[in-house]
This record gives sequence, C-alpha cells and structure tokens, in this order.
Amino acid sequence: MSLPNTVTVNILGREYQVACPAEQEPELTAAASYLDRQMLNIRDQGKVVGLERIAVMAALNVCHELLRAPAQSSSTTTNEDSCAAVEQLTRKLETALNSLGKPGS
Repeated sequence: MSLPNTVTVNILGREYQVACPAEQEPELTAAASYLDRQMLNIRDQGKVVGLERIAVMAALNVCHELLRAPAQSSSTTTNEDSCAAVEQLTRKLETALNSLGKPGS
C-alpha cells in the first residue's frame, strides 16, 4: 500500500482535504460525489437545516442503504466488515465536520 496523499473533495460547495492512499483515490472521489448528491438532496428538500444535521441524515441514509443491500453470494463481506467500513467513514465525516469551524481548514 502506498503512502497517503492529500485529495481534495467537494461536498455541498465546500472543499475538504482528505488523506488517502493513491490506489484508493478513485473510490474516495466516488464516495465524496455520492455523499454530495445525498446531502444536496436532503438540503434541497428543505426539511433539515444546518450542515451538521444534513451530514448526519445523509450518513444515516447511506448506512441504511448499506445494511439493506442484498448480500451477494460470491462476496465474503460480513456484517462486521460492513460495520467497520461504516465506522471508518463516520470517523472521516466527523473529522471533516470538525474542521468546518476552524480557520484555515
């Protein structure tokens, strides 16, 4: 695995710098694009106000989709693996949200 490099992603019109191994950059940008669409949809519905609340709702929706996804017979991914992936994404989301109010972030 290569050393992490910094990737800039855009979510809800804001840029975020994320450390990511080069070989995982396409997946990170795809995930950021998907999250951006989810958050835009929630924001545009006008029922949820505030970036943090929008992010939490989007995270819950994505987790719900992940947990409802049909298990593929050829896949060896377990619920524990899925939960670990969701927890890792949640930590990244929390880090990004925490940097929102900090100057220079």
